[in-house]
Amino acid sequence: MTTLPAPPRASEADAATAHQPAAHQAGTHQPGTHLPQADPDAPPATPLATLGRPTADELFRRYGAWVAAAGLAYLLTQQVLPLPGVPWFLITFFCFGLLTTAVLAATDGGWIEVKNRVVEATVTGGALVVGLALVSTLGFILLQGWRPLLHLNFFTQDMSGVGWASELDQGGILHAIVGSLIELSIALVVTLPLGIGTAVFMTEVGGRFARLVRTVVEAMTALPSIVAGLFVYTVWILTLGMPQSGLAAGLAISVMMLPIIARAADVVLRVVPGNLREASLALGASRWKTVWHVVLPTARPGLATAVILGVARGVGETSPVLLTSGASDYLNVHPTQNTMNSLPLFIFKLVLSGEPNAVLRAYGAATVLLLLVLALFVVARVAARPRKGTSVAARVRGLVRPRRRTAATPDTTPGTTPASTPGTTHPDTPSEETR
Repeated sequence: MTTLPAPPRASEADAATAHQPAAHQAGTHQPGTHLPQADPDAPPATPLATLGRPTADELFRRYGAWVAAAGLAYLLTQQVLPLPGVPWFLITFFCFGLLTTAVLAATDGGWIEVKNRVVEATVTGGALVVGLALVSTLGFILLQGWRPLLHLNFFTQDMSGVGWASELDQGGILHAIVGSLIELSIALVVTLPLGIGTAVFMTEVGGRFARLVRTVVEAMTALPSIVAGLFVYTVWILTLGMPQSGLAAGLAISVMMLPIIARAADVVLRVVPGNLREASLALGASRWKTVWHVVLPTARPGLATAVILGVARGVGETSPVLLTSGASDYLNVHPTQNTMNSLPLFIFKLVLSGEPNAVLRAYGAATVLLLLVLALFVVARVAARPRKGTSVAARVRGLVRPRRRTAATPDTTPGTTPASTPGTTHPDTPSEETR
């Protein structure tokens, strides 16, 4: 039997430690971690930018700086320099605001704090300018165009037999609304498969030709609308001899929508995680089955945004419709016969007339156009909403169906032996090699 030595008592351990050398106790000869000592002569560290919510004092100073900038801008533009007008005041106010913000940030911290405050003020100012422009545009159109919307005939009648200078209780924009919907539907039928198919080709196939296609698509996004109208007018009407119609206008609009949808869909499909594709391929699915059941459903919200961008570009086109379809004052529901009007072309014609009632009708049509785009946006968002119970993992698992069992179920009745399938042996039966 092996016995272990008893641990030393506390007094013995203290005595043994006392007999050790001082250098050994201090640990100077043993390797260890030594923390660096602060240099008293080193310059102070640069203070970093403050994070978190600003205090009430900081908010008071920031807002006070912008109030002071507004006062300086008013004195400079209205009293000192001959720069009247709101644009000059806003520009001067923004410049003085950045200057006062930088001065206050320099008193609070170092150079990092100055850059942080200036960049924050610049980004906030840019967002406010964009929001102000959007709100002012929508507000101005609604204020000018609400009066025609109060008349029911504005939505149920066309302008056939009605003069542009007539009262608002006569005539309407039914022909323009129907024409815009028909032309936009034709453009979507042409653009959706081509645009999304082009994006899938550029993303999933790749290669030199895909890079060439991407370059052409990016170049077509800057194509002027009048060039698209001239292209369809030359090929469809002059060369093929087709008449001006809503079909020609829809084709011209599709030329403008195609690069927008293809480019936006390409960006969305490239954001889809690659591990989803790898998981689908690892389960035995083909590449195109993976694209159809995994990639496209995953990118559905982004594809809806791409379609909305294309619709917003195509629904406001005027010059392609003017060249390929022309304007009309009557309702036409046949896309291949006669001219067909649209809301942008209707607005363009009425604004050029100069008549007060015609201008009011134009603003009313612009309001309806905005509401139409908003309705299409809501419909696209609802259609892109993921269905319940259709997660990405469920779609990947559903690609491979479970194989059915081909072996017969053994009979477990007492006194019987399970029937053996040809080509198989019972585990208790010795094989011929064992015999």
